[in-house]
Amino acid sequence: MTGAYVLHALPEEERAAFERHLTGCEPCARETAELSATAARLGLAAAVTPPAALREQVLRRVPCVRQEPPGPWTAVRADRAGRRARLLSRWALAACLAAAAALGGTTVLEHQRAEDALHRASGARQRADEVAAVLAAPDARTRTAALGGGATGTVVVSRGRDAAVFVAAGMARPADGKVYQLWFDHDGAMRPAGLMDAARTDQAVLLRGGVDGASGVGVTVEPAGGSPEPTSAPVALVNLPG
Repeated sequence: MTGAYVLHALPEEERAAFERHLTGCEPCARETAELSATAARLGLAAAVTPPAALREQVLRRVPCVRQEPPGPWTAVRADRAGRRARLLSRWALAACLAAAAALGGTTVLEHQRAEDALHRASGARQRADEVAAVLAAPDARTRTAALGGGATGTVVVSRGRDAAVFVAAGMARPADGKVYQLWFDHDGAMRPAGLMDAARTDQAVLLRGGVDGASGVGVTVEPAGGSPEPTSAPVALVNLPG
């Protein structure tokens, strides 16, 4: 479900269930982050307008495609599955009631943890939506620079939204206890713009704060947690697109 989640293609109920799953599954969380970065990079590619006649051709062919009728056992299997699901639901309810009675105050703690996890997942989704909004803005402009070691960094700016996104691809992980920090460059004066995820080599990050007359975006290596001002020379400095 990672791909569908990244593309906002899941129904609300499935999206909420998947976000709960993400909080306790590092492989899925990592894959989701990587696919988000990939989707951001694909969003920078040139779009091709489909032929004007394509929609008419598709709609003309739709009535000609017959749906496969259900087989003789379909109804029987559906009825059996329904009875089985109802039975399992009753057992699940009984088990939940027994567990709640046995665990007592522990369930309250677990509920609080679940609420915290949902809050974090909701925040992550909001940030992903904000990144997507910048990438899809009608006035979005991009500039890409080589970061060394085969890595690239792309800055996407929407002046209308007064926002920018930094899309990294193939960046080496920083040393233990270090993190990549992003900065808005104001003719040599650096303004903090957020931290990158030290565990991921591909990612799309919404820069903190407005563009506000900045001339570029810099990347430095800082102690974990970041610094109020750069403590090292930039490993990359990308001029903002005009």
